[in-house]
Amino acid sequence: MRIAYFLDEFPPFFRGGLGTYALEVAPRLAAAGHALSVYAWLSEGTVAEEVRGAITVRRPAIPDPRPLLPILLPQEVAGWPPDSQRFFAEYQFYTILSAGDLLERGAGHDLAVAHDWLAAPAGMLAAASLGIPFVLHVHSTEAGRSVGEGSPTIRALEARAAERADIVVTVSRAMQDELVSLGVPPEKIRVVYNGVDPVKYDPGRVLKADVRAFRERLGLGDDPVILFVGRLTRVKGADTLVRAFQYVLQDVPDARLVVIGVGETEDEVRHLAEMKGGGRVHLLFSVLPEEERIIAYAAADLCVFPSTYEPFGIVCTEAMAMAKPVVVGAQGTSGMREQVVPSGPGICGFHIDPYDPRDIATYITMILRDATLRETMGRNGRARVLAMFTWEGAVEATLAAYEEACKRRGG
Repeated sequence: MRIAYFLDEFPPFFRGGLGTYALEVAPRLAAAGHALSVYAWLSEGTVAEEVRGAITVRRPAIPDPRPLLPILLPQEVAGWPPDSQRFFAEYQFYTILSAGDLLERGAGHDLAVAHDWLAAPAGMLAAASLGIPFVLHVHSTEAGRSVGEGSPTIRALEARAAERADIVVTVSRAMQDELVSLGVPPEKIRVVYNGVDPVKYDPGRVLKADVRAFRERLGLGDDPVILFVGRLTRVKGADTLVRAFQYVLQDVPDARLVVIGVGETEDEVRHLAEMKGGGRVHLLFSVLPEEERIIAYAAADLCVFPSTYEPFGIVCTEAMAMAKPVVVGAQGTSGMREQVVPSGPGICGFHIDPYDPRDIATYITMILRDATLRETMGRNGRARVLAMFTWEGAVEATLAAYEEACKRRGG
């Protein structure tokens, strides 16, 4: 297949999990014999056009939209802060310019694929103009991200894209349920789990010297370490984890908490760490390179992700691949609930109430106090990743969805 592939995040530009997804999936689609015309966001450190084997990446230059904002923006968006207005308008230009460039070159494309609302208009325009099928990937929704209704404009874009799509691919059964509740016909939806590369995420390949150096750099010594990796946004729950940590210290006084990430709750997390962390919370407000993140996992005793909304949760998968026990939020839309087995012979972690610091602390303490349980959970978690959550499996299922979309159109 020749696939027109629209998404804002594409290496070397990362904003979140979608960039990791693109880094892993696009080359594997190409390796399976498919040609990709990728349209991504032009940002600092990227180039307007590059060829990577069977992958051609184009990043259209975006004009300054500010002179036209009063006539371009929907009424609701016109009430947003100025930077957000510009962001919205720039992405509309991105979608139109990307679709237009594809039309100029587009003969022979078999399928248009778009990821989430930012790129969905480009996929819709390309598919309609070329008369080819359209597959929409939904990694999250506006209602879920915003802990409520969110923007009516973005919700309308999401709904329109799902309506126009031949197939909607999403990342968990929890997300499938959410999409059905938002009106997407269930017969359109295909669940394809994300994955990890278990060769890269293998505890056996991490040098003990690197783990020791990481612990020394943060001043962790040989103390038990709880690790959080993720964006510092309200739904990820780092603030609740810091609140829970004060209760962990009552039972495991030598424990340490490491928080790695960036986002709008940095100040709140810092304040909570100072007030409730007993000097044992270590904050790294940065996005670590992958190899350094792997070392961080290796240095931890367990990983905690108390998200209140998590369509999949790739950090959980990474931690499991690194043979670490995981404690995860399991209310609402939670793909991590599907990843983590909380009981029985395959136990690899615990499900918690992400709104309850004491519940989080109870299960962290249980794991820290039981070395045998930690070892069992870690071993089972890695085995589960190898069986269910690899990129090879994700690509195979994704291609099946793409082929189904083409067959529906008689392609």
